Amino acid sequence: MSRTLVFIPMYRCERQIPRVLARIDARLAKVVDHVLVVDNRSPDGSREAAIQAMAALPVAATLVQNDDNYNLGGSHKVAFDYALTHGFDHVMVLHGDDQADPADFAPLLEAGRHREVDCLLGSRFAPGAKRIGYAWHRTAGNYVFNTLFSISAMRRFSDLGSGLNCFAAAWFKDRAYRRLADDLTFNNHLLLLMAATKARIAFAPISWREEDQVSNVRLFRQAWRTLGIVAGYGIRRAAYLKPHRGRRPADGYTATVVHQHAGPGVLS
Repeated sequence: MSRTLVFIPMYRCERQIPRVLARIDARLAKVVDHVLVVDNRSPDGSREAAIQAMAALPVAATLVQNDDNYNLGGSHKVAFDYALTHGFDHVMVLHGDDQADPADFAPLLEAGRHREVDCLLGSRFAPGAKRIGYAWHRTAGNYVFNTLFSISAMRRFSDLGSGLNCFAAAWFKDRAYRRLADDLTFNNHLLLLMAATKARIAFAPISWREEDQVSNVRLFRQAWRTLGIVAGYGIRRAAYLKPHRGRRPADGYTATVVHQHAGPGVLS
Protein backbone atom coordinates (compact mmCIF):
# COMPACT_ATOMS: atom_id res chain seq x y z
CA MET A 1 0.00 0.00 0.00
CA SER A 2 1.34 3.42 -0.94
CA ARG A 3 1.38 6.25 1.61
CA THR A 4 0.17 9.71 0.64
CA LEU A 5 1.09 12.98 2.32
CA VAL A 6 -1.13 16.05 1.92
CA PHE A 7 1.10 19.13 1.87
CA ILE A 8 -0.58 22.49 2.56
CA PRO A 9 1.63 25.58 2.09
CA MET A 10 0.31 28.42 4.22
CA TYR A 11 1.01 32.15 4.25
CA ARG A 12 -1.46 34.78 5.47
CA CYS A 13 -4.33 32.26 5.41
CA GLU A 14 -5.93 32.96 8.77
CA ARG A 15 -9.43 33.14 7.29
CA GLN A 16 -9.04 30.34 4.75
CA ILE A 17 -7.01 27.59 6.48
CA PRO A 18 -9.90 26.38 8.69
CA ARG A 19 -12.00 25.87 5.54
CA VAL A 20 -9.15 24.07 3.77
CA LEU A 21 -8.59 21.64 6.63
CA ALA A 22 -12.34 21.06 6.92
CA ARG A 23 -12.33 19.86 3.31
CA ILE A 24 -10.16 16.89 4.32
CA ASP A 25 -13.14 14.75 5.23
CA ALA A 26 -13.73 11.08 6.02
CA ARG A 27 -13.64 10.16 2.33
CA LEU A 28 -10.22 11.72 1.81
CA ALA A 29 -8.98 10.24 5.08
CA LYS A 30 -9.36 6.80 3.52
CA VAL A 31 -6.88 7.61 0.73
CA VAL A 32 -4.38 9.91 2.46
CA ASP A 33 -2.20 9.13 5.46
CA HIS A 34 -0.94 12.39 6.92
CA VAL A 35 -1.39 16.15 6.56
CA LEU A 36 1.61 18.48 6.65
CA VAL A 37 0.90 22.20 6.98
CA VAL A 38 3.98 24.31 6.21
CA ASP A 39 3.68 27.83 7.56
CA ASN A 40 5.99 30.26 5.79
CA ARG A 41 6.20 32.51 8.87
CA SER A 42 2.76 34.07 8.48
CA PRO A 43 2.52 37.42 10.31
CA ASP A 44 -1.21 36.95 11.01
CA GLY A 45 -3.05 34.33 13.05
CA SER A 46 -2.67 31.51 10.51
CA ARG A 47 -0.81 29.18 12.86
CA GLU A 48 -3.35 29.50 15.65
CA ALA A 49 -6.24 29.03 13.22
CA ALA A 50 -4.58 25.92 11.76
CA ILE A 51 -3.97 24.40 15.19
CA GLN A 52 -7.61 24.85 16.16
CA ALA A 53 -8.87 23.41 12.86
CA MET A 54 -6.54 20.41 13.09
CA ALA A 55 -8.43 19.16 16.14
CA ALA A 56 -11.30 18.04 13.89
CA LEU A 57 -9.17 16.27 11.26
CA PRO A 58 -9.96 12.57 10.71
CA VAL A 59 -6.28 11.93 9.90
CA ALA A 60 -2.99 12.64 11.66
CA ALA A 61 -1.38 16.00 10.94
CA THR A 62 1.75 18.04 11.60
CA LEU A 63 2.22 21.81 11.52
CA VAL A 64 5.74 23.07 10.88
CA GLN A 65 7.04 26.60 10.55
CA ASN A 66 9.85 27.44 8.14
CA ASP A 67 12.95 28.65 9.97
CA ASP A 68 12.97 31.62 7.59
CA ASN A 69 10.71 32.97 4.83
CA TYR A 70 11.39 30.61 1.91
CA ASN A 71 8.50 31.72 -0.32
CA LEU A 72 6.18 29.21 -1.99
CA GLY A 73 8.94 27.31 -3.78
CA GLY A 74 10.97 26.97 -0.61
CA SER A 75 7.95 25.59 1.24
CA HIS A 76 7.65 22.93 -1.48
CA LYS A 77 11.28 21.99 -0.84
CA VAL A 78 10.55 21.61 2.87
CA ALA A 79 7.56 19.37 2.14
CA PHE A 80 9.30 17.23 -0.50
CA ASP A 81 12.24 16.71 1.87
CA TYR A 82 9.78 15.74 4.61
CA ALA A 83 8.06 13.22 2.35
CA LEU A 84 11.33 11.53 1.40
CA THR A 85 12.58 11.49 5.00
CA HIS A 86 9.37 9.89 6.29
CA GLY A 87 8.92 7.40 3.47
CA PHE A 88 5.80 8.71 1.76
CA ASP A 89 5.10 7.48 -1.76
CA HIS A 90 3.03 10.44 -2.96
CA VAL A 91 2.64 14.10 -2.09
CA MET A 92 -0.67 15.81 -2.76
CA VAL A 93 -0.28 19.59 -2.80
CA LEU A 94 -3.27 21.61 -1.60
CA HIS A 95 -2.78 25.37 -1.27
CA GLY A 96 -3.89 26.91 1.99
CA ASP A 97 -5.89 29.78 0.45
CA ASP A 98 -8.97 27.63 -0.26
CA GLN A 99 -9.14 28.17 -4.01
CA ALA A 100 -9.02 24.47 -4.92
CA ASP A 101 -11.24 21.68 -3.60
CA PRO A 102 -9.45 18.41 -2.68
CA ALA A 103 -12.73 16.58 -3.27
CA ASP A 104 -11.91 16.87 -6.99
CA PHE A 105 -9.01 14.48 -6.43
CA ALA A 106 -10.78 12.05 -4.09
CA PRO A 107 -12.19 9.80 -6.86
CA LEU A 108 -8.86 9.88 -8.70
CA LEU A 109 -6.97 8.73 -5.62
CA GLU A 110 -9.60 6.07 -4.92
CA ALA A 111 -9.16 4.74 -8.45
CA GLY A 112 -5.36 4.77 -8.09
CA ARG A 113 -4.91 7.20 -10.97
CA HIS A 114 -2.01 8.89 -9.16
CA ARG A 115 -0.11 5.59 -9.09
CA GLU A 116 -0.19 5.34 -12.88
CA VAL A 117 1.78 8.55 -13.50
CA ASP A 118 4.65 10.56 -12.01
CA CYS A 119 2.61 13.74 -11.69
CA LEU A 120 -1.16 14.14 -11.56
CA LEU A 121 -1.78 17.85 -11.98
CA GLY A 122 -4.98 19.75 -11.39
CA SER A 123 -5.98 21.94 -14.31
CA ARG A 124 -8.16 25.04 -14.12
CA PHE A 125 -8.39 25.17 -17.92
CA ALA A 126 -8.89 21.57 -19.03
CA PRO A 127 -12.29 20.60 -20.44
CA GLY A 128 -14.67 20.11 -17.53
CA ALA A 129 -12.87 22.53 -15.19
CA LYS A 130 -14.87 25.18 -13.35
CA ARG A 131 -13.67 28.70 -12.51
CA ILE A 132 -15.67 30.82 -10.09
CA GLY A 133 -14.84 34.50 -9.72
CA TYR A 134 -11.76 34.18 -11.93
CA ALA A 135 -11.22 37.31 -14.03
CA TRP A 136 -11.49 36.90 -17.80
CA HIS A 137 -8.14 38.59 -18.45
CA ARG A 138 -6.40 36.12 -16.15
CA THR A 139 -8.05 33.24 -17.98
CA ALA A 140 -6.92 34.64 -21.32
CA GLY A 141 -3.38 35.18 -20.06
CA ASN A 142 -3.17 31.63 -18.76
CA TYR A 143 -4.26 30.22 -22.12
CA VAL A 144 -1.49 32.22 -23.81
CA PHE A 145 1.20 31.03 -21.41
CA ASN A 146 -0.08 27.44 -21.49
CA THR A 147 0.38 27.52 -25.26
CA LEU A 148 3.85 29.08 -25.09
CA PHE A 149 5.08 26.54 -22.54
CA SER A 150 3.58 23.66 -24.52
CA ILE A 151 5.44 24.78 -27.65
CA SER A 152 8.70 25.32 -25.79
CA ALA A 153 8.60 22.00 -23.94
CA MET A 154 7.00 20.06 -26.80
CA ARG A 155 4.46 18.72 -24.30
CA ARG A 156 0.83 19.76 -23.98
CA PHE A 157 0.26 21.68 -20.75
CA SER A 158 -3.24 22.79 -19.77
CA ASP A 159 -2.14 24.54 -16.56
CA LEU A 160 1.24 25.86 -15.42
CA GLY A 161 0.57 25.46 -11.74
CA SER A 162 -2.71 25.18 -9.87
CA GLY A 163 -3.08 24.70 -6.14
CA LEU A 164 -4.03 21.02 -6.36
CA ASN A 165 -1.48 18.46 -7.59
CA CYS A 166 -0.12 15.03 -6.72
CA PHE A 167 3.48 13.89 -7.21
CA ALA A 168 5.08 10.46 -6.95
CA ALA A 169 7.99 10.67 -4.50
CA ALA A 170 9.99 8.28 -6.68
CA TRP A 171 10.06 10.96 -9.37
CA PHE A 172 11.76 13.58 -7.18
CA LYS A 173 13.94 11.25 -5.06
CA ASP A 174 17.06 12.74 -6.71
CA ARG A 175 16.02 16.05 -5.04
CA ALA A 176 16.56 18.02 -8.25
CA TYR A 177 13.74 20.29 -7.03
CA ARG A 178 16.18 21.79 -4.53
CA ARG A 179 17.92 23.79 -7.23
CA LEU A 180 14.71 25.38 -8.56
CA ALA A 181 13.63 28.94 -7.76
CA ASP A 182 12.13 29.69 -4.35
CA ASP A 183 9.60 32.25 -5.57
CA LEU A 184 6.25 31.85 -7.32
CA THR A 185 8.00 30.64 -10.50
CA PHE A 186 8.83 27.35 -8.74
CA ASN A 187 5.86 25.61 -10.36
CA ASN A 188 6.89 26.83 -13.82
CA HIS A 189 10.39 25.47 -13.35
CA LEU A 190 9.05 22.24 -11.88
CA LEU A 191 6.80 21.69 -14.88
CA LEU A 192 9.74 22.16 -17.26
CA LEU A 193 11.81 19.77 -15.15
CA MET A 194 9.05 17.19 -15.60
CA ALA A 195 9.19 17.71 -19.34
CA ALA A 196 13.00 17.52 -19.45
CA THR A 197 13.03 14.26 -17.47
CA LYS A 198 10.20 12.80 -19.57
CA ALA A 199 7.97 12.40 -16.54
CA ARG A 200 4.59 10.78 -17.03
CA ILE A 201 2.22 13.72 -16.64
CA ALA A 202 -1.58 13.71 -16.51
CA PHE A 203 -3.91 16.69 -16.10
CA ALA A 204 -7.30 16.47 -14.40
CA PRO A 205 -9.99 19.18 -14.47
CA ILE A 206 -10.62 20.85 -11.13
CA SER A 207 -12.86 23.57 -9.71
CA TRP A 208 -11.30 26.91 -8.77
CA ARG A 209 -12.75 29.90 -6.99
CA GLU A 210 -11.66 33.33 -5.89
CA GLU A 211 -13.58 34.80 -2.96
CA ASP A 212 -11.76 36.34 0.01
CA GLN A 213 -8.25 35.26 -0.96
CA VAL A 214 -5.44 37.81 -1.06
CA SER A 215 -3.16 37.15 -4.02
CA ASN A 216 0.61 37.45 -3.61
CA VAL A 217 1.09 37.61 -7.38
CA ARG A 218 2.12 40.87 -9.07
CA LEU A 219 0.56 40.12 -12.44
CA PHE A 220 2.75 42.15 -14.79
CA ARG A 221 6.02 41.33 -13.02
CA GLN A 222 5.05 37.67 -12.87
CA ALA A 223 4.17 37.73 -16.57
CA TRP A 224 7.62 39.07 -17.49
CA ARG A 225 9.32 36.46 -15.33
CA THR A 226 7.23 33.72 -16.90
CA LEU A 227 8.13 34.93 -20.39
CA GLY A 228 11.80 34.83 -19.41
CA ILE A 229 11.45 31.25 -18.21
CA VAL A 230 9.76 29.97 -21.34
CA ALA A 231 12.28 31.78 -23.55
CA GLY A 232 15.25 30.55 -21.53
CA TYR A 233 14.10 26.95 -21.67
CA GLY A 234 13.22 27.21 -25.35
CA ILE A 235 16.75 28.37 -26.17
CA ARG A 236 18.86 26.30 -23.78
CA ARG A 237 16.56 23.32 -23.20
CA ALA A 238 17.57 21.08 -20.26
CA ALA A 239 20.73 23.13 -19.63
CA TYR A 240 18.49 25.97 -18.50
CA LEU A 241 17.45 23.93 -15.45
CA LYS A 242 20.98 23.06 -14.30
CA PRO A 243 21.95 26.21 -12.30
CA HIS A 244 20.98 26.46 -8.64
CA ARG A 245 18.30 29.18 -8.45
CA GLY A 246 17.43 28.80 -4.79
CA ARG A 247 18.46 31.52 -2.37
CA ARG A 248 19.91 28.97 0.05
CA PRO A 249 22.17 25.94 -0.12
CA ALA A 250 20.35 22.83 -1.30
CA ASP A 251 20.03 21.49 2.27
CA GLY A 252 19.25 24.89 3.79
CA TYR A 253 15.45 24.64 3.82
CA THR A 254 14.67 23.69 7.40
CA ALA A 255 11.53 23.93 9.50
CA THR A 256 10.48 23.45 13.12
CA VAL A 257 7.55 21.35 14.29
CA VAL A 258 4.97 23.60 15.97
CA HIS A 259 2.07 21.22 16.57
CA GLN A 260 1.02 17.62 15.96
CA HIS A 261 -2.48 16.22 15.80
CA ALA A 262 -2.62 12.59 16.84
CA GLY A 263 -4.58 10.14 14.78
CA PRO A 264 -4.26 6.91 12.83
CA GLY A 265 -0.77 6.72 11.33
CA VAL A 266 0.70 9.54 13.42
CA LEU A 267 4.44 9.92 12.96
CA SER A 268 6.77 9.59 15.93
